[in-house]
Amino acid sequence: MAALRIALVAACVAMPTLASAHGGTLDAYGCHHNRGAGGYHCHKGPLAGQTFISKDAMLKAQAKRKTGPTRRP
Repeated sequence: MAALRIALVAACVAMPTLASAHGGTLDAYGCHHNRGAGGYHCHKGPLAGQTFISKDAMLKAQAKRKTGPTRRP
């Protein structure tokens, strides 16, 4: 019974740390590929919190962001 309690406490302590982070390293854009679910998402930088279908899609979004909206005279 004591071993069960110890195992339960250990599991409760370990759970939040397992769910809070992933081991993926970020590239120069602050993003990385999501190998589990697919796609490409950003944690840092101007596109933080956004998900894209690929790195190319992110680069296109970043290029649009840098040029900004165009105005007509």
